[in-house]
Amino acid sequence: MRYVNGMRGSAVAVVVASAALAVAGCQPGKGGADTADGGVTPSGAVSSAASSSTPGTPKPGSSGSGSSTPSASRPASAPGSSSPTTSASRSSAPAPGGSAATCSAGSLKATARQAAVRPAGTGTGAAVVEFTNVSGRTCVLKGHPTVAGAGNGSPEMNVPLTVKPTGAAVPVKVAPGGKAWVKLTFVQVQGEADGYCVSGSAPVVYPTMVVRLPGAGAHQVALDDGQFAECDDTVTVTAVSALRPS
Repeated sequence: MRYVNGMRGSAVAVVVASAALAVAGCQPGKGGADTADGGVTPSGAVSSAASSSTPGTPKPGSSGSGSSTPSASRPASAPGSSSPTTSASRSSAPAPGGSAATCSAGSLKATARQAAVRPAGTGTGAAVVEFTNVSGRTCVLKGHPTVAGAGNGSPEMNVPLTVKPTGAAVPVKVAPGGKAWVKLTFVQVQGEADGYCVSGSAPVVYPTMVVRLPGAGAHQVALDDGQFAECDDTVTVTAVSALRPS
């Protein structure tokens, strides 16, 4: 019985010693193939030590030490470039001179003279009407005028003439004291004395004409030399121009 018990005691001691060695071999830091130092756990999953970033090498998007600050990561503006706010404010700035309203009737003074270039004949032939801006503000004239003969010089006895417009109508800015013009070309009276009309109609004489500009009112004008003598109550008109016609 002593022999058996001694054997049993020796066997137990061997088992205990083997278990102790096995436990010691599985502890971290002992250099085993499956230790945590290799970065892999026995299950094959990434350990917490391996998943953490190496000091000084931050993960993408990290704001930790060693990473660039958000302001440094933005591209710098090119020299001379402007911010969107500056560009918008520039684009929304009014154009030089701004916009101007149509000249009112009261802002204009109209005068008339016979044109230097006119159809041959003994009548008026053609007249240039000059509009002067007598207001203190720049205004705009545009378009072709309508024309009426003022019977006995009275606008209430107007005889509208058939208007044939010529030339393109463009806005004309008229500064204070500035001028704009239209030219009226009539069907010319022929012959001497009272003359005659080629069409066979009788010549008509008007002491004044009423010239109306689009949006700028009607203006009664008299020639600086003579009266308006014309045929057929027809007139060719130019659009308002910034250049004085001849």
